[in-house]
Amino acid sequence: MNDSTFNQPHRRSKSVRRAVLIILAALLVAGVAATRELGRWLVVQDPLERSGAIVVLSGGMPYRAMEGAKIYMEGIAPQVWLTRSLGPPELEELHIDYESEETYNRKILISEGVPDSAIRVLDPIITNTVDEERAVFAEMRRSGVGRVIIVTSPPHTRRVRTLWRKLAPSGLEAIVRASSTDHYDANHWWRNTRDALDVVREVLGLLNAWAGLPLKPPPRPTT
Repeated sequence: MNDSTFNQPHRRSKSVRRAVLIILAALLVAGVAATRELGRWLVVQDPLERSGAIVVLSGGMPYRAMEGAKIYMEGIAPQVWLTRSLGPPELEELHIDYESEETYNRKILISEGVPDSAIRVLDPIITNTVDEERAVFAEMRRSGVGRVIIVTSPPHTRRVRTLWRKLAPSGLEAIVRASSTDHYDANHWWRNTRDALDVVREVLGLLNAWAGLPLKPPPRPTT
């Protein structure tokens, strides 16, 4: 056996290792690029159109309410609807009154120029986005409103739109808008814990929505 014959398997093995390293490097680059893009992908924004009401979803104070007020002041919708979030169950167990989030959102709206008479708090107490959207469906049917503008935090917009398209009865439309003053950094979301947690939560929420909502919120403790 000459040296060239002996070296052929060695050269083939070296070529295979090189090819594997190139593929792994390409996958790593693609993964990094996809991760960087994920923060932007979560944010969707629909064009504004005249609607029956602006819905400010619970959470994200004060930015969601501020954006709702901004849109209201443009004269695009005559009302602002607020949802009622469930307070911490631990406070309920201790019989301590909870100053509800919609109370603060109302104050923010009024401070931004929305008249109190134009603000409506929807009745059902909600625990998650599905509850919120179902409360909005019920109010739209009751009020004869065919289209609403939903205001939420930037990374939450895609899940809001996904759930609406999945759950909304025929004929009910939603325009999804992100709060423009929110500090969410879509381009560098991994650099701080708040944005990173938001992205992880939204990705898991979208997976749950695409799977048919098998995961439910925990039951409220009985007192």
